Amino acid sequence: QVQLVESGGGLVQTGGSLRLSCATSRSIFTINIMAWYRQAPGKQRELVAAIATGGSANYADSVKGRFTISRDNARNTVYLQMNNLKLEDSAVYYCNTRPQRNDYWGQGTQVTVSS
Repeated sequence: QVQLVESGGGLVQTGGSLRLSCATSRSIFTINIMAWYRQAPGKQRELVAAIATGGSANYADSVKGRFTISRDNARNTVYLQMNNLKLEDSAVYYCNTRPQRNDYWGQGTQVTVSS
């Protein structure tokens, strides 16, 4: 079974930056679309960004121009560069495939943005 381990979260002030990493237990070159999701307290988990094997990416309107998703297939890792963070970006961030697979969810990594 594939394992996904997120890291890189932390506490930052508005306007700050973080880079999240998602390490996978298997090769991801066989997975067409990888994605980052996030879930804030009391809210539904939402799609943040998705990237195909060749590098084509899509983003939620709320993060366009601020976040960049990338993948290193050789290192089996997916990244999310987060710039100009806002209070509403606070959430637990998870990586998964797109569409998601319920058995792939990891522990996530907490991102907390303060003013």
